[in-house]
Amino acid sequence: MPIDYTKRPKTPDTPPAPAAEGGRVVLTKSAPSVSLVKHAAASGSLRVNLNWSARQSGGGLFRRPSQLDLDLGCLWEFTDGSKGVVQALGNAFEARFHGQTVIRLDGDDRSGAVAGGENLYIDLAHAADIKRILVFALIYEGAANWAAADGVATLFPATGPEVVVRLDEARDGARICAIAMLESRNGELVVDRLVNYIDGGQRLLDETYGWGMRWQAGRK
Repeated sequence: MPIDYTKRPKTPDTPPAPAAEGGRVVLTKSAPSVSLVKHAAASGSLRVNLNWSARQSGGGLFRRPSQLDLDLGCLWEFTDGSKGVVQALGNAFEARFHGQTVIRLDGDDRSGAVAGGENLYIDLAHAADIKRILVFALIYEGAANWAAADGVATLFPATGPEVVVRLDEARDGARICAIAMLESRNGELVVDRLVNYIDGGQRLLDETYGWGMRWQAGRK
């Protein structure tokens, strides 16, 4: 049975505002949500960046790359009912709404050594066409060790402050992490921090958040 993440217990208190660090908005477990509209960031192109450490194993002359390969991707659903996935696996590098590119992935960093990491670009000119976007990271290659990855996702709007989500609740063994949900809510595009580690792949991620798609095995 898929888990309906929207059915959260209601509390009488207003959640605290996200913390600000150096002009950036940092989403945390206690302050997990931010409205892009209220932060004047609901226009232009929104860049979602995933960066992680290319740490090394071993010591001395025999140190070697950790071979940790994280992939950035997203599940998407538009207001017309269309849905899908953007990810390097299967070369699904973009999502279109009536022929117009709304989401695109810029490439596949297989080492963590690329300074710019991996990036999703979301065209907020189509914000009214977006129902929800679930941003996720997948350990495609290497041990499922999120602590070693030291991952951080940063949303860079065209205007307004950056929004940071740290993958700081590492749980070894899980290969996929639901990072954040971007959802249309009362005419606003809201970002919710998730940082939910799942023992499975995209199919289980889909089931957990009720996307309802059919999946088949694939490779890069």
